[in-house]
Amino acid sequence: MRLYGLIGKTLSHSFSERYFTDKFKVESIDNVQYRLFELESIDLLPELIANHPTLQGLNVTIPYKESVIPFLDSLSAEAEEIGAVNCIKIEAGRLIGHNTDCHGFRTSLEQFLGTERPERALVLGTGGAHKAVCHALRQMGITPTTVSRTAGKGDLIYSEVGAEEMAAHRLIVNCTPLGTSPRTEEAPALPYDLVSDQHYIFDLIYNPSRTLLMRRCEAQGAKVMCGYDMLTLQAERSWDIWNSRE
Repeated sequence: MRLYGLIGKTLSHSFSERYFTDKFKVESIDNVQYRLFELESIDLLPELIANHPTLQGLNVTIPYKESVIPFLDSLSAEAEEIGAVNCIKIEAGRLIGHNTDCHGFRTSLEQFLGTERPERALVLGTGGAHKAVCHALRQMGITPTTVSRTAGKGDLIYSEVGAEEMAAHRLIVNCTPLGTSPRTEEAPALPYDLVSDQHYIFDLIYNPSRTLLMRRCEAQGAKVMCGYDMLTLQAERSWDIWNSRE
């Protein structure tokens, strides 16, 4: 049986196993399984590979999108440029890293914005996901400004986001895990009173589908979107890569 899966540290919130299991059933794809593999440390990846010889592909989520790279044999050109991996193809014993987050985010964002193209975007968080997001934004001609809790990691820290920054950045993208189930009452420390009906809020979180960030911004008139469409788009791109259609 062909085996695929997802690696991360905590996966109880993940929809990936259900998504692929449903896909296999609906599309009558036989002799295949998708599983969740929680790893306390990315150092356990070689053991996982050795213990599951039928593994043909893995998705990668928080917090391993960057730290997985030294364990791979090669990277696609895009993954190398981005500096983060969320998809691994296993072929003839070799692990090849790809990034499908960029495709999923850009396609989903283009649908969300329609004809709008804000000049600048606040990107919350500086983990592996933010690299793909910033790459996609630059492809679209949107300048990203990263926001971190720690000085020096991003362009700004949260206390530096005031009226001028909020007015200049009509697009806000949340790449942090704040608000993910089960800790749904958490949200990034933004000045929510400065959010307006001119803002677009894209939250990469998909569980829940309406995060506290989204609810607070929607109450101020902003347009909001969760990460479910991005999830499905990147998952389908991963499937194409694993099956040599990419």
